[in-house]
Amino acid sequence: MDIKNVKMQLSEKVNNIPEALSVYMNNVVYEMKRRGERIYVLSLGEAYFEIPMLPFEEIDFKKGYHYSESRGLYELRQVISRFYIEHYKASIDPDTELLISAGSKPLIYMAFQAVLNPGDEVLIPEPAWLSYTEEIKLADGVPGFIPYDCPIDQFENHFSDRTRMVVICNPNNPAGRVYTRKELQKLYNICRPRGIYVLVDEAYSDFITDDSYNSMASVVSDKDGIIVVNSLSKNMGISGWRVGYVISTKDVIYNILKLNQHLITCPATLLLLYLTKYFDEILRTTLPQAQEVVNKRVEIDAYCRDIGLDSLPGTATFYLFLNIGDYKYSSLDLALYLLTKYKISVVPGLAYGKSTGRFIRIGVGVESMEDIKASLNIIKEVIDNDEFDSDYVDAKLEELHINRFKESQ
Repeated sequence: MDIKNVKMQLSEKVNNIPEALSVYMNNVVYEMKRRGERIYVLSLGEAYFEIPMLPFEEIDFKKGYHYSESRGLYELRQVISRFYIEHYKASIDPDTELLISAGSKPLIYMAFQAVLNPGDEVLIPEPAWLSYTEEIKLADGVPGFIPYDCPIDQFENHFSDRTRMVVICNPNNPAGRVYTRKELQKLYNICRPRGIYVLVDEAYSDFITDDSYNSMASVVSDKDGIIVVNSLSKNMGISGWRVGYVISTKDVIYNILKLNQHLITCPATLLLLYLTKYFDEILRTTLPQAQEVVNKRVEIDAYCRDIGLDSLPGTATFYLFLNIGDYKYSSLDLALYLLTKYKISVVPGLAYGKSTGRFIRIGVGVESMEDIKASLNIIKEVIDNDEFDSDYVDAKLEELHINRFKESQ
């Protein structure tokens, strides 16, 4: 008998989700860079900081070789709790209301798994960070979307009997919108009486223009009905370290803890020891740089308006969400053409929802002001002239051995 006659199966659930489009674009960037091409990177979801190499000799290196608590190193949980008191006047119990793991992405997924049952609906206002949708599906939930121009007091018009959670990103990736305390309270007030969780992704909480940022953990002091996810990796400019944390009630954190024990065990002990010792010192270095990036965003935003590129309203993060107007082709076509023809990488707006397909995301955290402005001039010209060459794009992707991303995914 030919044992190769029987085809080995793959998961239908995983087969039916697309690649993360932002990661796909950056993988094309990495491949082009490996071939020696100079790429003007406006697609990366991080800011490059100058961070000092603080001495590892001060760390218990032997302890770093081994497992630590699955909730995350207790001393670092204490440091984070203190940070929330000092910055947001939010009291967090480091024993029961906080868990640290290997980045905010898996924590958001574990939060979905921890509270949703199959068929539960999760609503996401657009522009919606692209991984929310697929993580909800993987948790057997059903994603639903609220158009980007819908005000909070009309969110409930989109609720159904199956709605169990609303997810917001504050500040928003990709638009940079910051929700006010009044808006957060309003959202909670329409969700909690219906038994609907509010999950707030606060990964860009340090990339703001002033000190008026409101964490959801300060709006709802007892954490009842809220889940807050944040990222040391993003805010400290150490995205490669993959360190994030989640804040919620004792019961929610305990459910996430069980998942974390089975999936992650614990985040990297050595990195947590390092962050515990140098937390304040790193922030003294990175917070001013985060402010510089936001100031840079303000200048780039003004430049976009000067040359006739409109964007969704926003004041925070290091992203701008640019409207491509009457450009004849899709935002994906535009992004692939800009990258292959002009070596400028952006993220298509269709990655962030159906109502935002006519936008592209640019990031200002990597390239110089001069190079960003030069890239924007080219983007404006390409849009105005309806430039696109499908054959050129396909030939370049074939040369790179990369399949073209299918919009139908």
